[in-house]
Amino acid sequence: MPAHTRVAVVGAGPAGLLLSHLLDRYGIESVVVDSRSREQIETTIRAGILEQGTVEILDGTGASRRVLAEGHKHEGIELRFAGEGHRIDFAETVGRAVWLYPQHEVLKDLIAARLAAGQDLRFGVTATRVEDAGTDRPRVVGKDAEGNAVEIDADVVVGADGSRGVVREAVTGARGGFFREYPFAWFGILCEAPPSSQELIYSNSPDGFALISQRSPEIQRMYFQCAPDTDPEAATDEQLWETLQARVPGTTLREGRIFQRDVLRFRSFVAREMRRGRVVLVGDAAHTVPPTGAKGMNLAVADVVLLAEALRALLIDRDERLFDAFPETARQRIWKAQHFSWWMTNMLHPQPGASEFDHMRQLGELRTVVESQAGHTYLAEAYTGWPLSGLPAD
Repeated sequence: MPAHTRVAVVGAGPAGLLLSHLLDRYGIESVVVDSRSREQIETTIRAGILEQGTVEILDGTGASRRVLAEGHKHEGIELRFAGEGHRIDFAETVGRAVWLYPQHEVLKDLIAARLAAGQDLRFGVTATRVEDAGTDRPRVVGKDAEGNAVEIDADVVVGADGSRGVVREAVTGARGGFFREYPFAWFGILCEAPPSSQELIYSNSPDGFALISQRSPEIQRMYFQCAPDTDPEAATDEQLWETLQARVPGTTLREGRIFQRDVLRFRSFVAREMRRGRVVLVGDAAHTVPPTGAKGMNLAVADVVLLAEALRALLIDRDERLFDAFPETARQRIWKAQHFSWWMTNMLHPQPGASEFDHMRQLGELRTVVESQAGHTYLAEAYTGWPLSGLPAD
């Protein structure tokens, strides 16, 4: 016999775990499954720039007790071009900020909170398909780590299992989505070194883009623009530092042992359908953005805040209106985030084959942003995050 729950969530990433947390506040039971082990989820290092609204949700609902205590508040970023740095002051411009708090730390907090609340989290369970997606009793079918069959039927199934998950196929089918692939990628390194800057530096140079970020007082994350087919093992550490330093003229980088390197492809995607019957998509299952605008996890949180309220209305009040409206309501923010991510990406990255005109036009755009109150207000407003609808009620 299949197990039954009100909401079956596929994917124990930030979207799936936060949704479970918010539903529990409404008294709605859920089951969360993920093919990975708890250790894999908690030790995979991912970026973590959190918008102010995301931090307010995590802290205000008790999903994370550490985000304010251990996260690093950033009240601005630096745009560097033509050999000079220009600070965009978030606090002064829009009265908001972002926090540097890596995604795996968010996941540790969410898992701990859910287990402490007695949540049904099932690690090592691989969902292989969703059945009866068009009905009011969809079913997740899969297997556990030992190969035993798992079936969970639910009032609602939520796909929070990323861009390669099985739930997206059940919802979108052959309709797929809107897709764009960029002609460049980021070469990323993690290194043992103190911070080179107290705030993030986004640098446009004739040699290509670079981002100088941080992870902790001892570990730093840095990226530079590269070809999508770059072999991450081809360059020596000395060559990587030489490339990074050339891309950030005017700042002396603090070097250290490089212990991780990877190449991150740039893709944008928005599913044409986010819901089919009682099966719905959130987070990377519904959309992906280039990392330049720091929107990935924040956009997933915005989806979940909307969906949690819609599910409360559906499952407690028997009111379907918010659930029916969820895809279109979520898409409004999704496309704003897609535009901002595209804009930041194209403003900062020299395009392959770009002409001298293209380069000078790009510098003109950057100057417009840093010299215009309206320009840097837009950047600050979008980067720190458009306000969410509010914290879910207790």
